Amino acid sequence: MNTQEPFPATLAAAHERIAAVRVAEYARTRNALGGAVTRLSPYITHGFVSLPEVLAGVAGGAAAQRLSLQHKFVFELGWREFFQHLWQHRGSGILADTHPGPLPAQAYTRELPADIRQARTGVPVIDQAVRELYATGYLHNHARMWLASYVVHLRKVHWRAGADWMQAHLLDGDLASNHLSWQWVAGTGSAKPYLFNADNVARHAPTVWHSPGSVVDASYETLEARARTPEPVPAQPVGEGVEEPLVYTEPPLPLQANGPTLASELSERDVWIVHPWALGAPPADLPAGCRTLAWWPAEHHEAWPWSAARWRFVGTRMAELDGPPWLGNQRQLAQALSTARSVQTLGNGHVMAWLPACVTVRPAPRLFAEVDGPCPSFFAWWKRATQGMRSLSDLPGLQTLELSAATPP
Repeated sequence: MNTQEPFPATLAAAHERIAAVRVAEYARTRNALGGAVTRLSPYITHGFVSLPEVLAGVAGGAAAQRLSLQHKFVFELGWREFFQHLWQHRGSGILADTHPGPLPAQAYTRELPADIRQARTGVPVIDQAVRELYATGYLHNHARMWLASYVVHLRKVHWRAGADWMQAHLLDGDLASNHLSWQWVAGTGSAKPYLFNADNVARHAPTVWHSPGSVVDASYETLEARARTPEPVPAQPVGEGVEEPLVYTEPPLPLQANGPTLASELSERDVWIVHPWALGAPPADLPAGCRTLAWWPAEHHEAWPWSAARWRFVGTRMAELDGPPWLGNQRQLAQALSTARSVQTLGNGHVMAWLPACVTVRPAPRLFAEVDGPCPSFFAWWKRATQGMRSLSDLPGLQTLELSAATPP
């Protein structure tokens, strides 16, 4: 793997990262910013690899690692699928409060303050998190929770403003995982608000993140009271900070030509659509001679702009699968596919609303059993998704993967 690039946009890099997972170290150190976390999330979000592929690769890796169904690593994969489950059932409802939080919604501002955006709050843990987000497009889960908790409970910014901002800068920005995680921190998607203090940071982060004497250097009782008080803590900006990277509704990359030429190329052809959340190898059972079409869904990108780094990460892999991707809206895509023999793609919540009726959608691979109806909590979902299962081999996703591997295309 190229050590100069933290997230090489290749299938080989994703597989190398899976092979490098050591579950015992993960379970022991995952809460530390320097712990043995997998850093697989950009590859999972964009469909380089599926959750069944990740678990199969880890459980059957070179170290012959033995995993139980209750292992922390398996739980973390469960959280991702749980969030997708909620998105499937609630749709755009995940973008609004699930239930009231510690304060009425009107108590929170809808604008993220400049000193947070510029990493100059004077609270080291917050400023370090923002700098790392901009520099790498990635944050350890603890850092995400600390940042969200500070934004919502101390600065009184509505979680949706913070979630939208972070979504734009993350390489692994998934609307379900990101926005529902912010709701969990905010207390609008959980039983209580998530709070942290300077002692928590000191236990899990490098020295440069430590924040003694700051607003987070307080007892949990004090922080709980502040979370339920409408007044924000005073802003005390320091230094020059950093400039927030630009985000774009169109890729700062060459685009494939649009128009009648594309429609003629696809006429009477079988087509597999590659979109930003379907970047794995095309299915082995596609018709012979199937034409791949790499497509940026224009409506989604207009609503959810990305950093240049994310456009590059996704665009590099899309180009590897089909050459320069093509930016088009639903109407343009329908026109381009109007005379195709058949059209298929992989389902994903980010694109479902923008696919023309002519597209046959293959369901995204599930790891756990499908659960009907939205569950009120992760643990309610987990109980139903693993009901009657005793080991990893009982998981439907692993069984389907094994069956697929054993059946020649």
